[in-house]
Amino acid sequence: MTQDPRLLKMADGGGTAVADQTDVGSYFVANYPPFSVWTPEAVAADALPALQRPPAAGVPLGLYLHIPFCRKRCHFCYFRVYTDKNSSDVAQYLDVLAREWEQYAAQPAIAGRPLNFVYFGGGTPSFLSTQQLEGLVTRLTATTSWASAEEVTFECEPGTLSESKLGVIRRLGVTRLSLGVENFDDRVLELNGRAHRSGEIDRAYRFARSLDFPQINIDLIAGMLGETEDNWKVCVEKTIALDPDSVTIYQMELPFNTTISKDLIKGTQQFADPVAAWSTKRRWVAEAFEALERAGYHIGSAYTAVKNPSKTRFIYRDRLWQGADMAALGVASFGHVNGVHMQNLDTWESYTAAVDAGRLPLSRAYRPTDEERLIRELVLQLKLGTIRPAYFQEKYGVDILTRFRDAFASLQADGYAAEIGADRVTLTRDGLLRVDVLLPRFFLPAHAGIRYT
Repeated sequence: MTQDPRLLKMADGGGTAVADQTDVGSYFVANYPPFSVWTPEAVAADALPALQRPPAAGVPLGLYLHIPFCRKRCHFCYFRVYTDKNSSDVAQYLDVLAREWEQYAAQPAIAGRPLNFVYFGGGTPSFLSTQQLEGLVTRLTATTSWASAEEVTFECEPGTLSESKLGVIRRLGVTRLSLGVENFDDRVLELNGRAHRSGEIDRAYRFARSLDFPQINIDLIAGMLGETEDNWKVCVEKTIALDPDSVTIYQMELPFNTTISKDLIKGTQQFADPVAAWSTKRRWVAEAFEALERAGYHIGSAYTAVKNPSKTRFIYRDRLWQGADMAALGVASFGHVNGVHMQNLDTWESYTAAVDAGRLPLSRAYRPTDEERLIRELVLQLKLGTIRPAYFQEKYGVDILTRFRDAFASLQADGYAAEIGADRVTLTRDGLLRVDVLLPRFFLPAHAGIRYT
C-alpha cells in the first residue's frame, strides 16, 4: 500500500496548499522502500540466495497465509481476492498453499526454525469450511508445528461464522480473532459492498466470546461511503458496549484498483455518496480514541486501542516492524526473509503453475541497504506514537536524532511531535492521527514522490 505522488498534496501541516478530499491513491505506509522499486530481477539475484543462507541469530520467524476468497468484493478492497471460485477451486488452492509451505520449510533460511507468529489474512479466511480449515492446518502443522507460537491471528467476516466454525477455529490454536465489522449500520455496509449485516455481527461476537478466545479484535473503518456523524458515534458506542479486547480503526483510503477508485477515474458516478474528507476522518478517529480512553482503553498506535496492554498485544505487527522474517504463502502475498523483501506471483494461474512445477512462486523482490532497513523500522515504529532512539543506536549504530534532525525538527515545528529527546520521541495525538502522510519526511530523496506500489 501507500504513498502515490497525488497523496503528497494531502494536508500535513508543511505550509503548502493541499486538498482535503480523499483522492485516488494509496495512503497507508506498509513498508519501505516503496513497492515500486521491487523488481523481478531481484528474485534470482537476492531472494533465492537469501533463502539458501542460514538465518541470522535471534531473528523471529512468522508465517502469513493469504486466503483470497470472499462472498463479495467490497467496493474499497484492493487485495487479490476471488468471489467466483467453487469448492473444487478452493480445495486446489489449499493444496497448493500446503505444498508451497513444504518448499519453504526445506530452505536453509527456514528449515527447523520455530514459528513465533502465524497470521491468516485475506480475503476472508473464515470463508473456508470447517473441514477445509482442519485439513489445511493439519498439513501445515505436519510440516512445522506452531504450538509454541506467541500469536495465531485469524481474520473473519461476521457473516461466515457459525458457532461450530468458531469452535474449530479456537481448537486450531487461534489466539487473536479479528472481526471485520467495519460499520454497524446495514445501509452503510450495503453501500460499501460488505457481505455481512449488523445482526450477524452480534451473533458472531457472542459465539466468539463464549469460546474464551484470548483476544477478540474489532475492526472499524472511518469515512466509508454513506457514513455520517451520527452513524460514526453509534458505531463507536456499539463497539465499546461489546467490550472487545482491542479495537482497530483505519481511515478509508482509495488505492487505484478499488471499485470506487475506478468509478472516480472514469467519472461514471456509480456511487452517489462521497468518501469523507481526511479532516473529517481524522476527527472521527480522534473522537473514537477519546471515547475508548474514557472506557478504559489505551491507545497503542495510530490505529489500535487495547483494554489491557499487559496481556493484549499485536505480535504480528510488532515483530514485522522490528525486522522479523516472515514466509508469506499464497497468491500475491508479501514476505521478508534474511533481509530481503519478496512478493509472490499475483495471478491464480501463474502462482499455482509455479508451485506445481516445484518452484517458489516469487514475482519480485528487493534487498534494502542497511540505511533503508533503518528507515523502514523508524517509519513503521513511529506509527506506535513513541520510539526509543536507543533502539536504533543499539541495532544500527546510528543516532537517529542527528541523522534525521531536519525531519524531526519539522515535526516539532508543525506541532506533530510532543517530545524529541534522547530517551524517546513522542508524537502528539494530531501527529499520530496523520502519521502516514508524515512518514515520507524520513524517506531517502530517491524514494520521495515516486509511485508507492
